[in-house]
Amino acid sequence: MPQISANGLTFAYDERGEGEPLLLVMGLGTQMIAWREAFMDQLVELGFRVIRFDNRDVGLSSRIDADPPDRRAVIGQLVLGRRPDAAYLLADMADDAAGLLDALDIDSAHIVGASMGGMITQQLAIDHPKRVRSICSIMSNTGDRRNGRIAPALLLKGRKLLKARPETAVEDAVAVMRLISGPHFDEAEVRVFSEESVERAYDPAGQARQTAAIAASPDRTEALAHVRSPALVIHGMADPLVRFSGGVATARAVPGARMLAFPDMAHDLPRPRWGEMTAAIAANAARAAVPVAASAAH
Repeated sequence: MPQISANGLTFAYDERGEGEPLLLVMGLGTQMIAWREAFMDQLVELGFRVIRFDNRDVGLSSRIDADPPDRRAVIGQLVLGRRPDAAYLLADMADDAAGLLDALDIDSAHIVGASMGGMITQQLAIDHPKRVRSICSIMSNTGDRRNGRIAPALLLKGRKLLKARPETAVEDAVAVMRLISGPHFDEAEVRVFSEESVERAYDPAGQARQTAAIAASPDRTEALAHVRSPALVIHGMADPLVRFSGGVATARAVPGARMLAFPDMAHDLPRPRWGEMTAAIAANAARAAVPVAASAAH
């Protein structure tokens, strides 16, 4: 897998297709291979040059030299609305994405992010507006600590899965996905993906540092009001990890944003909805040539 230097780090990435560049940003502790190839192929067929990469501290990209925080404590602080110390913030991860575009000689791109990747996508549009043609924030929130909070029932059920256990990493990953996925959950498919992920790279310390980055980063709501890139928000109405209110708050925060909600989606990317998702991403990208003020009137 190719690697490239950007923002002082090394990132694993791959790409396919030609046309307008579209950067996929994945979520907390999740490797770029979670952007499944068939999903990317649909975007390629819609005319995009599709790029995916491993964020810092995950997969085959650089690790940050910092002691990992206690993940249980960080999640507790996140739930309580407190901001812990962190080795880096989401803004640094947005700088990574901008640096990756530099390294690939791409002046601007459409950005699509899932979960934490949605947060990074929002921050990229805030900090590097000229690099962003359009944004799509999937199953994410604005960081306002009021909307998109984890469901209490999930927090109780998931506590026992927070301890990193290499010998049960695959089973733990499947158990987590079972808890946060919607009715299209396919255990066999998730198990294969989890095995692939653990074999490729397993680093709970990196995930803990990413969790701290989310918890320590400021509310983006006010800054999102100044984003002028066409925005699409996709969210599952059954999401227990980042509840639906997080998507609603994101759509309200960005001028002219459009929202696509699925009643049969939770905190996952259900395969039966891929066609609608990719079509909506393409339609939002097409709005990049239309002034936001005009598009907001429709």
